Amino acid sequence: MQQASDASQLDEATLAFVRRVFQSARSGDTPLIAELLVQGLPPNLRNERGDSLLMLASYHGHADTARILLAHGADPELMNDAGQTPLLGAAFKGDVAVATVLLDGGALPDSAGPNGKTALMFAAMFNREDIARLLLERGADPELRDADGLSPLSAAMRMGAADTAALLSKVPS
Repeated sequence: MQQASDASQLDEATLAFVRRVFQSARSGDTPLIAELLVQGLPPNLRNERGDSLLMLASYHGHADTARILLAHGADPELMNDAGQTPLLGAAFKGDVAVATVLLDGGALPDSAGPNGKTALMFAAMFNREDIARLLLERGADPELRDADGLSPLSAAMRMGAADTAALLSKVPS
C-alpha cells in the first residue's frame, strides 16, 4: 500500500478499500481484518493522522481485533501523529481488556508521548483505577514525571481523581 501522502494518486476503488479497512479496525470487524492480514495487509498500516489499525481497534475497545493485529506483527509502540500509543488510548478510555491485550502483546507500560505522559498518568488523571492497578502490576513506574514535572499521583490529585490518587498514595516509593 502507498503512504497517505500519495492518496491523490490512488483511484477511487483503492481509496474506498482503504477507508473500509480503517473502518473495520474502528468497528472491530475481526474476521475481515484477520482475512486481510492473511492476504498480506500490512499490520502497521496508518491513516492520515498516523493512527494505525491497532490504535483504532484499541481506542474503540476491540480487544479481539487488537489481538489479531498483534499476532500478525502490529507494533504496540507505534505512535500516531499526536504522540499517542494504543496503550495510552486504552488507558484514557479505561478499557482493561484492551490494555491487557496490548501489554500481553508487547506494549511497554512506561512508554510516553512527547509530553512525557505515560498510560499510568492517563489512568490516574481520568480516575481509571482498574487500569492503574493493571499497569502497576505490569511494572509501570509511579515515580515517572511528565514534561510539566507531574507524577501520576500529582496528576490524579490535580484532576480530582480520588480513587486513583488513593491507590497511588499507597504505592511504596
